Amino acid sequence: MPSETKDLYTVLGVEKSATSDEIKKAFRRKARELHPDVNKAADAEERFKEANEAYDVLSDPAKREQYDRFGTVGSRPGAPGPGGGFGGGYSYVDLGDIFGGGFGGSSGGGFGMGDLFSAFFGGTVGGGSARRARAEGRDMAMRILVTLQEAAVGVDREIVLDRLATCEECAGTGAAAGSEVKSCPECNGTGQKVTVRRTFIGSMQTAAPCENCGATGEIIESPCEECAGSGRIPDRQHVTVTVPAGIRDGQQIRLREMGEAGIRGAAAGDLLVTVRIKPDEYLHREGDDLHCQASISITQAALGAEIKVPGVLEENEVRVSAGTQHGSTIRQKGQGMPRLNSQTRGDLIVHVAVQVPKKLTKKQRELMTQLAEEFGDDATTTKNPLEKLRDWLTG
Repeated sequence: MPSETKDLYTVLGVEKSATSDEIKKAFRRKARELHPDVNKAADAEERFKEANEAYDVLSDPAKREQYDRFGTVGSRPGAPGPGGGFGGGYSYVDLGDIFGGGFGGSSGGGFGMGDLFSAFFGGTVGGGSARRARAEGRDMAMRILVTLQEAAVGVDREIVLDRLATCEECAGTGAAAGSEVKSCPECNGTGQKVTVRRTFIGSMQTAAPCENCGATGEIIESPCEECAGSGRIPDRQHVTVTVPAGIRDGQQIRLREMGEAGIRGAAAGDLLVTVRIKPDEYLHREGDDLHCQASISITQAALGAEIKVPGVLEENEVRVSAGTQHGSTIRQKGQGMPRLNSQTRGDLIVHVAVQVPKKLTKKQRELMTQLAEEFGDDATTTKNPLEKLRDWLTG
């Protein structure tokens, strides 16, 4: 990777003593300057990736400390690489998603300058839809992976989120200090310019995006230098997701207003976190019930026994009744998963498998032979049911 051979501080254009805020601002400047849809230089895409990789390291205190000491950042136990989502709970959205089209520019994905300016700068370029530019922030989506045990008790999971956040410099207004946001005089704040033409069939009215205000309906006298007038900037944030006890695989947690920030103070979108539950080695979940398998011997099946089976948090003791048959189930009330937003729990269902020994010692064979004789099961003689019934009546 390029960032492994270049000094990361040099890539972002900051000193080694730079504060976290200085590193963040430097990255934002680089992101605006180097994105391939804005910068047409041959190496713009490569430099944009380098800036993203450099910020990924220098914005994380632990990674930065490791880089400062050793000049490189290896994989930490339990942490994924860039773009991960299932390793140790660390997950973030790539900057390509923030800009709406990845690093590929407008080729193949239909992503052009209008999309970039709409997503980042808060305006539109050229023609397009006659509707007013979208001001509200979009929802974002992520996934996290938890164990069955974590889903049973609930867990807090920290994620790293790259998003368009409200610009702190202008408090989301998009205007520099002392400047004002005014209604566009050319479209009267509608974001559209209406044109009326007279034809032989009557008057024809058409609407097009207002080029003067970028279809936003507002004009800023002096835009904020930090966000270029959009009121939002790319930012990386650590967010804690609280996974409630009893959550099921595939359910979503909605974090209000943690999605993409709106343009110039408009409402932010939400962050939708999909929870995936890692399959357990011993337990299978169906609804709020848990299923497991227990193997018992033929003597335990015949005489009954107390056995231990795996539970979601600790082992459970289960009573096997005398005469239990292979394939029988034993239900343990209230030993399953907790029900979401409830004080009750599902059940633990134990599936019994009776194991027949494949090899017997001489002593065991003698005892089994005696038992067979007691039951009338002579291994050397095969009797039909009528003969067995006659022996029983006459015996």
